[in-house]
Amino acid sequence: MGEIRASVTLENRDDRGAVRLGLLAEGDVRRTTTEGVVDTGAVSLVIPEEIATQLGLQHWGTRTVVYADERREERPLTDVTIEIGDLATRTEAIVGPAGSQVLIGQTVLEILDLIADCKNRRLAPRHPEGPVLAIR
Repeated sequence: MGEIRASVTLENRDDRGAVRLGLLAEGDVRRTTTEGVVDTGAVSLVIPEEIATQLGLQHWGTRTVVYADERREERPLTDVTIEIGDLATRTEAIVGPAGSQVLIGQTVLEILDLIADCKNRRLAPRHPEGPVLAIR
């Protein structure tokens, strides 16, 4: 079994809000499409520093991250919109070092109601009709 990769579109959510308010044209929304790696062992979304800069994302805090070699480091936090297929959500993201990969963690998978199909190396909807949230 190999890793699961997915095409993701990342967008500056403040730009999207400015479009809704009539302050910015649709074509001026900063967005990019790239490949992300599904990391079911990670909680958060991680985006590389250069993408955060390209999208003009503002940092609002930090989070301690632990790398595979056990190093710990404080990394900036930001907010971003992520789109996978026809599903999108606004979410917190950790800004990784320059040159790092986009990592799609459990938070995004849960919100979009996607499951990692390791056998077929793809993301699949848990429910064919779209994301379903149980409210009790």
